[in-house]
Amino acid sequence: MSYAVKEIFKTLQGEGAQMGRAAVFCRFAGCNLWSGREDDRATAVCTFCDTDFVGLDGTGGGRFSAATALAQAIAEEWGPDVQNRYVVLTGGEPLLQVDDDLIDALHARHFSVGVETNGTQKAPAGIDWVCVSPKADAVLAITSGDELKLVYPQANAMPERFAHLAFDHFFLQPMDAPEADANLSDAIAYCTSNPHWRLSLQSHKMIGIR
Repeated sequence: MSYAVKEIFKTLQGEGAQMGRAAVFCRFAGCNLWSGREDDRATAVCTFCDTDFVGLDGTGGGRFSAATALAQAIAEEWGPDVQNRYVVLTGGEPLLQVDDDLIDALHARHFSVGVETNGTQKAPAGIDWVCVSPKADAVLAITSGDELKLVYPQANAMPERFAHLAFDHFFLQPMDAPEADANLSDAIAYCTSNPHWRLSLQSHKMIGIR
């Protein structure tokens, strides 16, 4: 199959349990919960996405005709050192496109493979770190993994709805919205009272990296 990619870039992971880790981000184009167009936002299943995943015009973006071609582009973005290679497959919704061939090609290039997903699509075997970010009106197909990161608050998606799922880490991430200060205060209060949950902040935005 071919892969539609918005952008590929190296940075530090800004959120969750892997915060501060060097990574190549491979952002796939397209999502099943929002078209990415502002005209559709109000009626989308996910109305608060802060990411541009439309088109193939970002840094390193394009259409890749084979898994090996995409994996090689990711490897070139990382550089020649094969130690501690880590790639985050994100979107949009990466699991609309990620398949066994791509996972195998990345492993062959010494990458540990993480995925950031809304959890509505089944994940191929072999992914090394699965981070699910649930959305209120979307049914989860992935109910276990390494990290559950809930953007907070969401109507009809209170943390209690997800606390029983089989994840190793549970994070609340304050929604980046006009009410951001109030959302942060509410998330701090919830995590303080419910230590099953930890606070995740978008540190990349704070320090001015991608």
